[in-house]
Amino acid sequence: MRTVRASEIGTFIYCRRALWYQLQGVENQNRTELASGTELHERHGRIMAVSGCLRWLAYAALLSAVALAVIHLLSQWLASF
Repeated sequence: MRTVRASEIGTFIYCRRALWYQLQGVENQNRTELASGTELHERHGRIMAVSGCLRWLAYAALLSAVALAVIHLLSQWLASF
């Protein structure tokens, strides 16, 4: 039994004939556009990965700032006794 790929389902929804051509092994005539789209998706994926890392770094910085503020306030409060 053959596994059906998500891209094949998308092709089927877009155009049944396009899926039939794809399964028959007919090459696409718009190779340049396909390569450009693949490059665009890869670049977008890298950007999303970096933004996720930066978000976690921002959360860590915020948590550190809050912790330092609490420690500072506690030390001032304890020094007042």
